[in-house]
Amino acid sequence: MGTANPHHDVVAVAPGQRTSDRAAISPQGRRKPVYRRRSAVSAASAWRWRSGFAVPAVFALGAIVIFVALGSWQLQRKAWKEALIESLEQRLSAPPVDLPPRERWATLDAARDEFRRVKFSAALLPGVEALVYTSGSALRSDVSGPGYWVFAPARLPAGGLVVVNRGFVPQGWQAPASRDLGGTPAETELVGVMRWPESRGVFSPKDDPDHNLWFVREPVAIAATKGWGDVAPFYIELESPQPASGLPRAGRLGANLRNEHLQYAITWYGLALVVVIMFGFWVSGRAGRAA
Repeated sequence: MGTANPHHDVVAVAPGQRTSDRAAISPQGRRKPVYRRRSAVSAASAWRWRSGFAVPAVFALGAIVIFVALGSWQLQRKAWKEALIESLEQRLSAPPVDLPPRERWATLDAARDEFRRVKFSAALLPGVEALVYTSGSALRSDVSGPGYWVFAPARLPAGGLVVVNRGFVPQGWQAPASRDLGGTPAETELVGVMRWPESRGVFSPKDDPDHNLWFVREPVAIAATKGWGDVAPFYIELESPQPASGLPRAGRLGANLRNEHLQYAITWYGLALVVVIMFGFWVSGRAGRAA
């Protein structure tokens, strides 16, 4: 036997083996390049950032749209209120005209004829009245607290009845014996403003006819309950004359309506701006943490 040759022995054992046939070195335990790991982390962070951005963005956008819409609606209300105040001032400052005759009552229209000052002769029926509760009046600056409007029928010379709001009495003076009813069968010259009935609201209390107490100014319904007969579809807010005792207290109406819609609009627009700023801060902070 000759001396062993390692190179020869290897070739002899595997004479057909090539470099590509050798066992590959296992990659187990080998670390990925740093730039690949950073790229994977950045992609995952970006995905989490985008997935957490959608829901807050939708809520913020919805809040902004709602606040801007409410602000714009308040500006529309402001324009409507200004037009209403201007119309009231024109009608309430005009000289009184003759009350339309009975045959024209059915053709009168609230939008066209309400708040017109009128004058007429009538006899206030003595000892007949209905009390309508009020918490105050936006059209009477001298009526700022709770009390009652005194509604009473007045008979016209040509026939027909018109319900007249004779004025305001404070709480504690609703009993007829505590004040001058001022009714007289004699005709007298009355000056006042034409008004149309109120609409009963969902939260309006129920009337209490047994105690002569109403909560909505509905002259036709009041007259039917009290048995006054057929009355005009409108009623008159009395300006004059005043009773000798001063109660009930008649008075001129004024266009003293509150018009704070501009402040409300600024508030809603301000809230929209706050949402924009807060959302911007949130996005900036979230982007900084994701970087």
